[in-house]
Amino acid sequence: MPELPEVEVSRLGITPHLLGESVMRVVVRNPSLRWPVPTEIQELTGLTITGIRRRAKYLLLETDWGTAILHLGMSGNLKVLPHGTPAGKHDHVDIEFANGKLLRLNDPRRFGCLLWTREAVEQHPLLARLGPEPLTDAFDGDYLYQRSRGRKTAIKQFIMDNHIVVGVGNIYANESLFAAGISPKREAGNIGRERYLKLAGEIKAVLAKAIGQGGTTLKDFTGSDGKPGYFVQELQVYGRAEQPCVQCGGLLKEIRMNGRSTVFCPRCQR
Repeated sequence: MPELPEVEVSRLGITPHLLGESVMRVVVRNPSLRWPVPTEIQELTGLTITGIRRRAKYLLLETDWGTAILHLGMSGNLKVLPHGTPAGKHDHVDIEFANGKLLRLNDPRRFGCLLWTREAVEQHPLLARLGPEPLTDAFDGDYLYQRSRGRKTAIKQFIMDNHIVVGVGNIYANESLFAAGISPKREAGNIGRERYLKLAGEIKAVLAKAIGQGGTTLKDFTGSDGKPGYFVQELQVYGRAEQPCVQCGGLLKEIRMNGRSTVFCPRCQR
């Protein structure tokens, strides 16, 4: 599933090609995504893209008339291609621009979405109750400490809750907790302020590094196959169950938490 860094790299990749460009046509081949693509999406035709933002894992294509809301779901990706590029089986939507390029949404599992709103996008039901962005000043250790008081939820689930903070997916929760030396099983309400200061800093560092690694692949957004090249992740624990811990040499342990793979070091994480 594309996580926040992949979505941010997608935003960085498409922005130079689409920002300030006028939409010529919207082609919807299959409207049956997670939610039906609304017919109102055709209101994009003739409008100019004035902004391309990310909120959590949603991409927002802004115009003076309204905002298109894109989500890549579990298997989606975006391609910037020339007009006339033949569509494949899972190429569900094209947004064609006056500069001869198109933005293509490919989504084999169809769990993504393309929606349209003319209201303030921050008040849209999908966005209104989201927590702060992890790479902004609104998110820090003091914020996590205050939100965690009285919470018996395991810390891994706590930081993966989009109402607490957006974009800390399973991979990055594993990695951040390892870097902070916190067991994923610890109750959120039983972790002190100083450890939250450390954890918030590690979340920021892990996500920023992932985005930075992805930035080296931006040229691939217009490669021969049109597919963005996501970064090769340098993971310390995720996917390394029963391998040696990079800090102490002990074996990493894997458990399931809320159905998700959770890998940690029993020695280094308390």
